Amino acid sequence: MSDPFWYTFPSPLEGYEDHAPLPDELNEDGKSYQNPQTGVLSPSYEKFTSGISNGRRGGFDVHIYYHHSSESQKEYAKALWERIRLEFPELRIYRVWDKPIGPHTMAMFEVNIFTPAQFGAFIPWLVVNRGPLSALVHPNHDDGDALRDHSQRATWLGERVPVDLGLLKKFLEKRTNEAANVPANGN
Repeated sequence: MSDPFWYTFPSPLEGYEDHAPLPDELNEDGKSYQNPQTGVLSPSYEKFTSGISNGRRGGFDVHIYYHHSSESQKEYAKALWERIRLEFPELRIYRVWDKPIGPHTMAMFEVNIFTPAQFGAFIPWLVVNRGPLSALVHPNHDDGDALRDHSQRATWLGERVPVDLGLLKKFLEKRTNEAANVPANGN
């Protein structure tokens, strides 16, 4: 029988197959479980893991969308862009596009996040301060599967905005062909 999902997934317990049984005791709140305390923090506190890039591009991209025909959303987006540059100068922030660009079907601007600490500070801040805008948050995996990063691996703040994955696929194929010096039509 074939897998009904487009992608396959490794077990979440990969690397923990021989762990000791977890305790059934509850914390004092009577609802949450006591977890084993090893005194060692997950490496995910220090650098992105699970194949997420720690390189030049950053571990996560955040695309913040607004309706370009809405003057109030356009003003809010530009003010938010300015505030992010002031409050989070360590993040890479790109220009505000006043129309759809690439696979993005709405006007937007992009922010790159390089460390788990930046992610932990910026994403909760954005949840509270994004106002009427939506944001696509996606990882940049070392496997280069940008289609999967923009779809199955992505998460949304606010309303989901359509992303033209067909256009993204064509762009990625063209870039791959150019890197291999192969014409786009394969001849």
